[in-house]
Amino acid sequence: MNHPAPVPEQNSKGRNAGIGFIMITVLIDMISIGLIIPVLPALVGSFTSNPAEQAWWYGAVAFAFGFANFIGSPILGALSDRYGRRPVLLLGFCGLALNFFATAMATSLAMLIGVRLVGGAMQANAAVANAYVADITPPEQRARRFGMLGAMFGMGFILGPVMGGILGAINLHLPFFVAGSLAIINWLYGYFVLPESLPVERRKPIHWRSANPVSSLRKLSQLKGVGPLVAVVALASLAQFTLHTSWVLHNSFRFGWGPGENGWSLFAVGVMSVLVQGFLLKHFLRWFGARKLAAIGLASGAVAYFLWGMATAGWMMYAVIACNVLAFGATAAVQSLISNSAEAHNQGQTMGAVSSLNSLMAVLAPILSAPLLATVSHLPPQDWRVGAPLFFCALLQAAAAFLAMRYLMTHKASLAVATSAASSDSATP
Repeated sequence: MNHPAPVPEQNSKGRNAGIGFIMITVLIDMISIGLIIPVLPALVGSFTSNPAEQAWWYGAVAFAFGFANFIGSPILGALSDRYGRRPVLLLGFCGLALNFFATAMATSLAMLIGVRLVGGAMQANAAVANAYVADITPPEQRARRFGMLGAMFGMGFILGPVMGGILGAINLHLPFFVAGSLAIINWLYGYFVLPESLPVERRKPIHWRSANPVSSLRKLSQLKGVGPLVAVVALASLAQFTLHTSWVLHNSFRFGWGPGENGWSLFAVGVMSVLVQGFLLKHFLRWFGARKLAAIGLASGAVAYFLWGMATAGWMMYAVIACNVLAFGATAAVQSLISNSAEAHNQGQTMGAVSSLNSLMAVLAPILSAPLLATVSHLPPQDWRVGAPLFFCALLQAAAAFLAMRYLMTHKASLAVATSAASSDSATP
């Protein structure tokens, strides 16, 4: 996708306010979303009579939000191209606030699912924020500013779950009210401070045929030479999203963890992710190269999933997180290989299709994890079968590692240039 040129000489103060706003927006969004992760399964459990029902209905709630977001995001993106970024962002903040407050006040599972459907359909803040930055940033500065956005994502995911865990230990509904309040603060800040980034003359009409995720997924069949790597991304992404969906309930079944303990464990994952993505990745790429890092990182992830499933004490989860350093850089390495393996004129098509594929995996993950969690929910905590959802993640990741190694070995010569380019780019400060 070709981004428009930066907005011609907007008010300098307005441009600065826009960049600051987007950074704060992404931070608040991630804090808000992270706040509810440790407590949403427990809230679902308050409407069910046993752990098996809790697992099934939590899967339904997670699927509702993911499916609505999968369908709604490309539509909201098209609306932002037609009417501007500002109104769509403000709509997204309204959606988040409604989602969080209504979730806190939900009196039934049907109401909870309905609320999550509406919230998911109205929320595409991250994608629109990226488009906003592209609108107002010169091409030579975009990489740095997108990196700043990534740092805000990481910081929000560090702060959100631990805050949610602490607040949820006080009252199960409190994190949702706090998250909704943050969304309202975001809306007020946006309404009074945010300048529009997309001038009227650069807006374009909506083409509804292309404003859907299926059109992006269809383009996967048109990609040449990167099919196996796309399969690697799909398998690894499905493993990751299945882990996200299973993490809190698995730890509750296995260790008896509540919101506080789960919040701190997610805090540890966030810290490790930021440490690797922000500081260590360029060194890993220089030492191993993108090809070896992709293969080793995926294999490390498969082992980590298996060890998490076998863990019999909470401290073991933290030990595996600390040792699983290379896996946090695998996804970036694979995506760099895909980007560098695709033809120059297919870059937008390639990465857009991969993004849609990741979104689809987020939709599929609850469908797969819910029955696995329900099946093992009645077992004693020390029964090894309680780890079944994480063993499933290990199988998915192992398959991804196998396909990656096979592809990299058979395309060694053609990927030499891609590896060198990825290593050089990532090593640049």
